Amino acid sequence: MRLGLFLPSRFCDSLWTRKMYAAITLFVFMCLTATTHADHHQPCHAPNMTGFMSVMSLKGEVKAFGAFTYDSMGKKLRFRSNESHPTNTSLGLDLLMFFDEGIFYEIDSKNQSCEKKTLQCTQHPLDIPDDATFHGEVHTGSLSVEGEGLKVNIWTGSMPDTKGHYSMSVTMGCLPVTVFYFCESTTLLFSNSDIENEIKDPDLLVVPSYCVGQPMEETPEGTVNSFLNEFM
Repeated sequence: MRLGLFLPSRFCDSLWTRKMYAAITLFVFMCLTATTHADHHQPCHAPNMTGFMSVMSLKGEVKAFGAFTYDSMGKKLRFRSNESHPTNTSLGLDLLMFFDEGIFYEIDSKNQSCEKKTLQCTQHPLDIPDDATFHGEVHTGSLSVEGEGLKVNIWTGSMPDTKGHYSMSVTMGCLPVTVFYFCESTTLLFSNSDIENEIKDPDLLVVPSYCVGQPMEETPEGTVNSFLNEFM
């Protein structure tokens, strides 16, 4: 299955930024007004995925855009940003996350170096937390024209580590489309596109040879390492 969403060729274009801000505002309104159904809904878990992810602040600043590979069974995620669509406002990141093991690597393939760190929070935008609350269903686009609409479930929950909360839109097949993270200091929107239900390159989820044996970096007191915090 492939989920394709429109992405502009120039992220820094001011007109597109204004449109995105309007779209974000509209989506928040839709989430708040979604029709709530019975409480029997249980969070699903996303399949293996390959695709693209963009990260934007509510003010319209593009934090990152890049390719991701996700192993749903092994709970592994590789995200490489600012490669195929580099922009001046995007972070250059290469992250390899091992959520079950509670560790991750910040990789610099150009210099063949990396940092190994502890994960204090394993929440990420590609899977619904087990304690998420079903909020309702939303139909985007047109219901009357075949192929012109998308029905998604809205899941919400809190984030104790950041004193914030989130809102996720997920397809009926459990593919995450967008996730809002509302934190004290900022609000971030994660959008996924061109999703395919497969791991195209398994080697991306393997620790590079130059990172093997790397000692664990010390975590400063009060720091919470997570996938989300890499964009804060």
